[in-house]
Amino acid sequence: MNTDSIQAAAPVRRVRPPKRKTRITIYLDDEVLNEFRTLSERCGTGYQTLINAALRNRLNGPIGETGVA
Repeated sequence: MNTDSIQAAAPVRRVRPPKRKTRITIYLDDEVLNEFRTLSERCGTGYQTLINAALRNRLNGPIGETGVA
């Protein structure tokens, strides 16, 4: 009898992707938050994702004369 064909397969473990985000608390102007929420409803993307993308775009763009990123 061939015991190799009878062995049970080892359970497959799913590997979690590395954590790349951090939960924070931030205060935004009501008008800013409402604009992102409205934009979120129009494009079907979460408003937090849109805020993150806007911040990322700003950091990747040129820094103005004020030095504020």
